[in-house]
Amino acid sequence: MSLTPLDKPVQFLKGVGPRRAESLARMGILNARDLLYHVPRRYDDASTVTPLSRVEVGMDVTAVGVVRNKGVVPTRSGLRIFQAVIKDDTGIVTCAWPGQPWLDRALRVGDRILVTGPVKFFHGRQIQPREHTLLERASTAADAHPAARDSHTAIQETPTAISNPRAAPPADPHPAPHGTIFVSYPASEHVPQWIFRRLIAQNLDWLLRHARDEEYLPAADRGALGLTELSAALDTLHRPPSVDRTDAARRRLAFDELFLLQLLQARVRYRATRERPGIVFERSNRLIRALHDSLPFTLTGAQVRVLREIYADMASPRRMNRMLLGDVGSGKTLVALFAMLLAAEAGYQAALMAPTEILAEQHAARIREFVAGLPCAVELLTGSATGRRREEARARVAGGEARLVVGTHALIQEGVEFNALGLVVTDEQQRFGVRQRLALAEREPAPDVLVMSATPIPRSLAMALHGDLDISTLDELPPGRRPVTTRLAGPEDRAKVFREVARRLGRGEQAYVVYPLIEESEKADLRAAETEYERLRGEHFAGHEVALLHGRVPADEKDRIMRAFLAGEIGVLVATTVIEVGIDVANATVMVIENAERFGLSQLHQLRGRVGRGERGGLCVVIPGRAGEAGGSSATRERLEVFARTSDGFEIAAADLRIRGQGDFFGEEQHGHGTGLRFADILEHGDLVGPARARARGLIDGDPELARDENALLRRLLERRYEDRARLFGVG
Repeated sequence: MSLTPLDKPVQFLKGVGPRRAESLARMGILNARDLLYHVPRRYDDASTVTPLSRVEVGMDVTAVGVVRNKGVVPTRSGLRIFQAVIKDDTGIVTCAWPGQPWLDRALRVGDRILVTGPVKFFHGRQIQPREHTLLERASTAADAHPAARDSHTAIQETPTAISNPRAAPPADPHPAPHGTIFVSYPASEHVPQWIFRRLIAQNLDWLLRHARDEEYLPAADRGALGLTELSAALDTLHRPPSVDRTDAARRRLAFDELFLLQLLQARVRYRATRERPGIVFERSNRLIRALHDSLPFTLTGAQVRVLREIYADMASPRRMNRMLLGDVGSGKTLVALFAMLLAAEAGYQAALMAPTEILAEQHAARIREFVAGLPCAVELLTGSATGRRREEARARVAGGEARLVVGTHALIQEGVEFNALGLVVTDEQQRFGVRQRLALAEREPAPDVLVMSATPIPRSLAMALHGDLDISTLDELPPGRRPVTTRLAGPEDRAKVFREVARRLGRGEQAYVVYPLIEESEKADLRAAETEYERLRGEHFAGHEVALLHGRVPADEKDRIMRAFLAGEIGVLVATTVIEVGIDVANATVMVIENAERFGLSQLHQLRGRVGRGERGGLCVVIPGRAGEAGGSSATRERLEVFARTSDGFEIAAADLRIRGQGDFFGEEQHGHGTGLRFADILEHGDLVGPARARARGLIDGDPELARDENALLRRLLERRYEDRARLFGVG
């Protein structure tokens, strides 16, 4: 890979050096390009900054000032409060950070800071910052100020500076001119805000000059997409003339990110579907028509639409590489069975791989019911099958007698041979590792691939994350399916809720009670499964069989418990989220979810999907943690209200993404790593996914390896941006 100026190690940029380069490396900033793309996370316009003279109790303000005095104030309760008196050219105010005495080491007299938070009354006006940003480090002269030499003494000697913020101080040496935009970068303890501001100021012009060489979008294409030039966008993000201009600049970076990710995934898709010849399945309708005519119900419009997409793929010489998204109960398994029968009637075998033995057994039993009477043998292959039974099953698979094969990861174990594998279906694909999912698909001849997921996500997000797959969506539930009734209950209603559960148990029904923790923790005031299991079996469900299931239960014991629950031998299953994706227990009609505020909206929906699988319908009761709170924060209340209002998984996923935001939706570990998205926000930039995907696929169809001279720049950008992901995707 040829190097460009932006590949220059960050150590050799102005103001860096070896020691600071080590600190920057811990933040993932290794070269000049990384620093250029380390864009601000927040902007504050001077016109929206409240002058300190106008700060009043009850307001929520953003203010800027120079630290004139600081120190730690102890209280009778033992709480230590860091206080700093800040000054602008209009006045002076005290800022207080209860319980954060360490800030006394982080801030100096003479520092210029930006603070945001509520204004409260405590011996006068006092800002209690939710957030603060060090805009500029104190100069040497400021450091030499007498107050800086002993800040504790200064604060004790000048109590009026704390209790009377209007006391006249020296003038602010850095008044904010009208039109100033305060930028705040993602920072760390070792590379604080003011360092980033200085490094960017010293190097930005040089960085932008070389960023022009990485512009890959012609002006005509930028105009058609409504995007700005790359170097101009980066300049705007670091030196915004106004806050409202930053949205368009970030939109350009969002498109680049989405496009390069789609480009990588389009290359994977091309290799998976074009490089290895696919199977052209000839449809005779011998099995498909027989199954269709035997169904006691009519397929939904969504199922018919998706089957057309799948049949078209399977009739094409291009390998199918498709994801089937569908809510709980939308009929994914039946759609997969029709695809498997198309493979079977064309003379091939089809395999369905499930993440657990008990789920594989349920799939096999359901498929056998559907194909009863058809000349199509179904074989179950799991890890627990041993000895003669295992060898006979493997022989039927190898000989081709078994046309439909259902199993766990045992399907990819050494010694399992297929006679003519034409289609691989993976259920709950997110439960398998990359290698496990690909092992069956790497057979020769190359089988078609269908992956299923019961975790609904917005279509634009699915397209962004799974650009290597074509996506089919089952967004319609079969008619007559009774939705699960959902109720919000307060902690004070708990006894009444469990009386209702006991009544249902008395009628022969079964229940789940779900907790966020396995055992009690001093760090969290939450109910825990182990403790509540003992209480429930003694106080509320005496006389009924109650079992405990969580992630620490050994696998064989977990399997035994789930089988006993399925058989109706256990009335109440007290569990953590290990039952989020699990088996169908038609007799389980009620679920109680404790500390519901601790679960994401999509996770709550997945849990609710465990009940109401039979003819009786189902009830789900969610109980937040503390009395008097419908779950705590306004966002949590909104989440629980959405959950109670709708059972549409796609609507719930969209609401979850909107309420929690992209970072929290994926979790800290996922955001920016698992999603590959730093700049693109699906809610804000979802309309860019389609154009990025179409452009990437068109480009790869014409030049799969980006080998043409006109695509050399894109090839370099792709290698630099997604080198690690390219290695991962390179396995298939």
